[in-house]
Amino acid sequence: MTDSVKPPRDAVPRVGVGVLVVRDGRILLGERRGAHGAGHWALPGGHLEHGETVEDCARRELAEETGLVGGVLTRGPWVSDVFEAEGLHYVTVFMVVRNPVGEVVLREPAKCTRWEWFSWKALPTPLFAPLASLRDSGFMP
Repeated sequence: MTDSVKPPRDAVPRVGVGVLVVRDGRILLGERRGAHGAGHWALPGGHLEHGETVEDCARRELAEETGLVGGVLTRGPWVSDVFEAEGLHYVTVFMVVRNPVGEVVLREPAKCTRWEWFSWKALPTPLFAPLASLRDSGFMP
């Protein structure tokens, strides 16, 4: 962080949970709208709530956003991203769910314009910062 950019006095890193949904070798991504990162492609996910496990957060967010039900979840890596313009800092923990139950439904159209499946080797652009950081780390789902 440069000296010219100072975080808000009460700023603390927040914990996000990203869900890597893998089906038939492809990853589910949504095009964000509204909040920071609008127009960027992102995984289903959201904020970890007080007292919630990362696994429960991943299941909750996946169902709320897509209607999919995650079965066995595997812990993935984590990344740390600072959103300078918004004064935000997120540590994002990733969970991997393979072959979820159900079909994708756009359940929160105010937050996401659409869901699509992509090959990890051919991800769309622009990517939401945590997903870009994950890709750039060399991680392979």
